[in-house]
Amino acid sequence: MRGPRMDHPRRGIADPDLTFPEALLQLRDTIPTITNTQEVPISNPTITPYNTGLNGVNQPNNMLFTDILWWTLGGLGVLILLIRIGQLAWAKLRLVSAMNTKGRQQHFWKVKQWSWMPGLKRSLIYAPLWKKRHNREIQLSSAVNMGTLPSRLQAAVLLVYLGSNLAYMFVLDWQQANKYALCAEIRGRSGTLSVVNMIPLIIFAGRNNPLIGLLNISFDTYNLLHRWMGRMSVFEVLIHFIAWAVVQVADDGWEGVKHKILYDRFISSGTVGVVAMFVILVLSLSPVRHAFYESFLNTHIILALVAFICTWIHCVSATVHGGLPQIPWVLAIFILWGAERFARVIRLAYANRSSRGYTTATVEPMPGEACRVTMHLPRHIPVRPGQHAYLRFAGLKPWENHPFSIAWFEHTYSPSSLPTYSSSSSSSSEKHPPGTTPTSTTVSFIIGAHTGFTRQLYNTARASPLGALTLRAAFEGPYAGHHSFDSYGHVVLFAGATGITHQLSYIRHLINGCNDRTACTRRITLVWIVRDHEVLEWIHPYMEQILRLPNRQEILRIKIFVTRPKTAMGVNVLSTSGTVQKLPGRPNVVTLLAKEQDEQMGAMVVGVCGPGGLGDDVRGAVRGMQGLGTVVDFVEESFTW
Repeated sequence: MRGPRMDHPRRGIADPDLTFPEALLQLRDTIPTITNTQEVPISNPTITPYNTGLNGVNQPNNMLFTDILWWTLGGLGVLILLIRIGQLAWAKLRLVSAMNTKGRQQHFWKVKQWSWMPGLKRSLIYAPLWKKRHNREIQLSSAVNMGTLPSRLQAAVLLVYLGSNLAYMFVLDWQQANKYALCAEIRGRSGTLSVVNMIPLIIFAGRNNPLIGLLNISFDTYNLLHRWMGRMSVFEVLIHFIAWAVVQVADDGWEGVKHKILYDRFISSGTVGVVAMFVILVLSLSPVRHAFYESFLNTHIILALVAFICTWIHCVSATVHGGLPQIPWVLAIFILWGAERFARVIRLAYANRSSRGYTTATVEPMPGEACRVTMHLPRHIPVRPGQHAYLRFAGLKPWENHPFSIAWFEHTYSPSSLPTYSSSSSSSSEKHPPGTTPTSTTVSFIIGAHTGFTRQLYNTARASPLGALTLRAAFEGPYAGHHSFDSYGHVVLFAGATGITHQLSYIRHLINGCNDRTACTRRITLVWIVRDHEVLEWIHPYMEQILRLPNRQEILRIKIFVTRPKTAMGVNVLSTSGTVQKLPGRPNVVTLLAKEQDEQMGAMVVGVCGPGGLGDDVRGAVRGMQGLGTVVDFVEESFTW
């Protein structure tokens, strides 16, 4: 017996040949495919391909902008190198033509200058970013400050480099209809630029950076560039992570993000690297960095190494055949970092160990809360004026090392079986006595007690029952010293407190050079600002030697300004020779330099080493002297940390 008739599923009419159960079976066979498609969705082709790998990444543009960045840095370096070569050639010409000429006869070099140069110095080269402040710290409290402001020239370089990074990062296909493909392009661009910036970041961080001497750019300036390149690299890697997370959340939800971070080596290594770089950014903010600098420095190095290792793992574990194309760049980062660290080890081992033994240091507590540190090196180490070194002391946080300007150095000589000859360009303090060879070097420093390491050093020396402390130490250096004043007929040196250490070695060198006719210098004026008379004891043994140099009275003038004398002093204390003055209060820098300019002999250079406020005052006065008809250059020794 047939059941009720059903409409045929295709024809929509009753089929007399099918019973009701048969019609249900036929309908069932047409339903499962539709039902399964709705309940078990397949991967979304508009999202899934763009959460990893190079899908959607515009690799040709990435490489193009990478090359442009390389060429920008390389071109800037070549331009500065050409300027540096020109400066050296000009200084050498001035030195050769004037080193045998009396001061008043160096008139050609006193006034000869391109008409546009004074304006360039005043408006760009020596100019602060705004008004007067440059190296004077923006103080929040006695222990915390916001750092310093870049100069106008430094700000221009930073603006070009950082602005170009931002521009390259957002040159994208904004017409892309698929926003997840656009995120992939952003991810590729930002990740590429972040790794690109890590290479100059590492170069500029090293104290053995060969570009310091080659381009005559101070470590302080490279340190500034290092900080801003680091911030840009962190910003780009955060964009890189966010662009990946947006696609991953859309594809698999937050649980999918968590699963990949925990179990996918490619994603987990990248995430750890991002976290390490973000923590570096937070800790490097000026208030935090300045309040806990020594802890920050050690943590910074560890986190940077973690970030580099994670970046390498991230690149090599990518699903792309052969890994990501940034692998050679990451290897270059490790090579550069390792080479710089190796150079430090070699310097340490060479300077502090020889057949004569190890380096020892004598630490004497001085009035005015300072130490005079004399390091006895077991071998001869050449030292130039204006150099500094990094010091370590056994038993006083030996894992830490800090830079200090070299105040004085002496070489010890012993009989030699071979004849030795003096270089005609060396000062008499560097000459070998006949028939001798240098065997060891003594280097001295004045270290003011502030906080942390320097305070501990002073307190330990002061507590010594012998009145001085002798301990094992390590000397790394010397570094810097790339400014030469030999071609200037007139040298004016400003020093604030322990900043005198940087100027002392120049004074001895230039007086000897004048006597030997290896330097043009015929007039030196030293202006030293101190709080009280007692700090004069810091440099007493060194100044005694300087004052006994031949022709010193004709060359050197010393003005000491005592700002907070503990005892009454005369208005103007003058030495019997009339060349050393002690005056109360602070100097009027503008008036002092105006007098020096009136008596100028040949080209003049003004150098300053001291607190940032003093440096800014001297800088402002030198800028005001530009365009008044004479050549006046400016050199500042500073370390903004």
